[in-house]
Amino acid sequence: MATLLAVGDYWWSWADLLVRWLHVIAAIAWIGTSFYFIALDDHLRAPAEPRDGIGGESWEIHGGGFYRVDKYAVAPATLPDPLHWFKWEAYTTWLSGLALFLVVYYLHASTFLVDRSVADLTAGEAIAISLAGLALAWLVYDGLCRVLGRDDRALAVAVLASLTLAAWGAGRLFSGRASYVEVGAMIGTMMAGNVFFVIMPAQRELVRAKRERREPDPRHNARGKQRSVHNNYLTLPVVFAMLSNHFPFTYGHRHAWLILVVLLVLGAWTRHFFNLRHRGRNAWWILVMVAAGVAALAVLIRPGTPVLHAAGAAPPFARVQAIVQERCAPCHSLHPTQPGYPAAPLGIRFDTRAEIETQAGLIAQLAVQTQTMPPGNVTHMTPAERAALARWLASR
Repeated sequence: MATLLAVGDYWWSWADLLVRWLHVIAAIAWIGTSFYFIALDDHLRAPAEPRDGIGGESWEIHGGGFYRVDKYAVAPATLPDPLHWFKWEAYTTWLSGLALFLVVYYLHASTFLVDRSVADLTAGEAIAISLAGLALAWLVYDGLCRVLGRDDRALAVAVLASLTLAAWGAGRLFSGRASYVEVGAMIGTMMAGNVFFVIMPAQRELVRAKRERREPDPRHNARGKQRSVHNNYLTLPVVFAMLSNHFPFTYGHRHAWLILVVLLVLGAWTRHFFNLRHRGRNAWWILVMVAAGVAALAVLIRPGTPVLHAAGAAPPFARVQAIVQERCAPCHSLHPTQPGYPAAPLGIRFDTRAEIETQAGLIAQLAVQTQTMPPGNVTHMTPAERAALARWLASR
């Protein structure tokens, strides 16, 4: 049985590698086009020589050559062939992200998605809530856009409020690590929904109008552009959320949901600096604010030390080793027994005394201070055991 489990985990790891690789590649392509086209729009200037229908032009140099890019105010008199579309970057990113969610968090939901110390959910219930959250994220966001779309500031506040509620709710339903990724997936769903339900239909309507020899409605341009700008501001927040599983000092904090919201805001605010810069405004004070915000957050959430000074005598190492072997070594071992771990994560093993003592700092941070390990407390480490580890660590 153990051999069959190891073989299954091996192929699961290949699926994780390939889907994650595809997801990153597609995301680079999608975010790259978002960055480029928003920058291009902001670089547009009135044509030096007025031409029919041209709303702006931009001269660029790249790769050893000069380019002149024209943007029509609405549409050209006749459609060119071929006409290049940008959609599969978004679709592939979302589909591969959903597949990655399936491979990592859904197939091993009891390990990565569920934390019964947070919410008493079965794996099936957690998966159903997670999927419903993705759909709800799009419905709420799209509804807010339709109601408040003419007031960008009011819309920004409303979207931020909804994401704050999502971060708070996810933190009370899933493991800390999964809650951040769930919010990231919700934002990604909003972005992909913009492309599929708004931007692409608007562009198809423009093309259809030209082919039917009728004047295109400029409202479709405006609506598609607004959602494109929204996606641009959401890029840096979603990238952090999707990378956050590497940083337990954030999702393991008791105010994890608030930390996530602050970092999402700082990411969007950073994006605003670059968008202004593309328009010729160097608002350096924005970067100063972001740097100050990051520094303040780092100071406020820095790990404390009192937890390492638990009352009582330090336990003998045999007791410490027994705890680590039962609660940590199922994953962190030369031959892991926990489903989803064909090899020790990051090569960290606790099979010997020397390995345990060498990694004492990680044990202090992850098992005692943030309590993010074991993930989702899948091996059921007790408070008494964490206290014993704290006393041992304090005595070293």
